[in-house]
Amino acid sequence: MLKERLDIRKFKKVIALFNPSSGRQLFSDKLSKANEVHALLRKTLGRGVLREMEINSFVEVRRIAKQICDENYDWVIVIGGDGTLRAITEVFVENHKFPYMSVFPGGTVNLVAKELMVPDDPEKWLKKIKKGVAVPVWLGKANKRIFLTVAGIGIDSMVIEGVTETEKKLFSKFAYVLQGTELVKRELLWKDWQYKFNVMIDNDGIWRDASSVIVAKSRYYAGKFSLVEGASLSSPKLHVCLFPGDKKLDFLRYLALIAADALDYDKSVEIVEAKTVKIKCDTHKFAAELDGDCLVTSPLSISLLPDPIKFIS
Repeated sequence: MLKERLDIRKFKKVIALFNPSSGRQLFSDKLSKANEVHALLRKTLGRGVLREMEINSFVEVRRIAKQICDENYDWVIVIGGDGTLRAITEVFVENHKFPYMSVFPGGTVNLVAKELMVPDDPEKWLKKIKKGVAVPVWLGKANKRIFLTVAGIGIDSMVIEGVTETEKKLFSKFAYVLQGTELVKRELLWKDWQYKFNVMIDNDGIWRDASSVIVAKSRYYAGKFSLVEGASLSSPKLHVCLFPGDKKLDFLRYLALIAADALDYDKSVEIVEAKTVKIKCDTHKFAAELDGDCLVTSPLSISLLPDPIKFIS
């Protein structure tokens, strides 16, 4: 992992984007922290360097990100969660613009901030940011959409697809527990899992069978769980987890092992390093999730972008 050391006071055009709809914190708490981050940055960077902008809806994300590209900002700070980061980064990739980025955690799960060890206290955050350490973050691409942490298809994407934005905002991670319970009742109580996936790694010509597939780009999965040994945002590798079991007890075992950070103890689960992945499903347009949002459908073509972006963290 190649790191770079910067003096953040030398940046000339910096923008801080605040998404108040991310996560489930009280608006007053989120606004207070965002204002403190802005005040600390203004004091550090000096007059006229920092621009502050609020993202009031995900519809605005593309317009604002395109504006950042057109105006050639040096450094983009996102006060929000993984979904906001993903959406903004996707526009940067489309426009071949790669400013330095930072994140202040304000979303539901915040996997990127967690792996980069970013504090959620404004003063501690700035103290760490002022060290100017920039690390590479490699991006994945599924069909035409970008992801930073994980792509999944199967039982996890079906759970995510069933959680509404309102439920996510009100119940945070508990919304996924509720939806997962309902899914088990509906899909696995009286029958085996009916969906089948075929997976090819690095165009090797071999189609592997699976009941669910997770492609890990990050160390963490679904919050605090470490899914795959060696997975990292700063590593140009994909880690493909192939789950073969199709019975309720199989899925319960997988969940227990993931919760215990012990998935590699189940030798039936195949974990393969890859640069490219192709996934087919026996059901037309099965929803797949990228960084916690269902954005694409099968069949999937997953790969790594050739160059990383740099996060100051």
